[in-house]
Amino acid sequence: MFFATTQQTTEQAGGFAGFFAQYGLMLMLLVLIVFMFWSSRRRQKKVKAEQESKARQLLPGVKVLLQGGLYGTLVEYDAEDLSKSARVELAPGVEIEVHSQSILRVVEPEDTTVPMDDAPAIDDAIADEPAAAADTTTPDADDKPQA
Repeated sequence: MFFATTQQTTEQAGGFAGFFAQYGLMLMLLVLIVFMFWSSRRRQKKVKAEQESKARQLLPGVKVLLQGGLYGTLVEYDAEDLSKSARVELAPGVEIEVHSQSILRVVEPEDTTVPMDDAPAIDDAIADEPAAAADTTTPDADDKPQA
């Protein structure tokens, strides 16, 4: 009985409302599927572009960060064949062989040097310290708080 009244109401409703009542759910499902494919392809293109950019930066001699948190200098890396291992120098004369995809990113050198004109003078820093070491007195037994 309910279905019959709903079908009659749908047939009576004309134009867009009638079309949406019959095919609205299917139409929304189709739009959702198209959006999922579009966003998936967009994300894949973005990831591929990032990988290509990273591969262009990975040249022997650059400083890299590995997945395990180690920093080192890249010695050997094959961007064409990722199944080959890469060699990273952790310290002078200490090279390790890692999977080529364990290289997280290229580390940009940071300029942390402070110009001498802007650096505070050592004598000024010592003069500004409080004389905390001058107070070497020990509290007396009478200085204890009373209960």
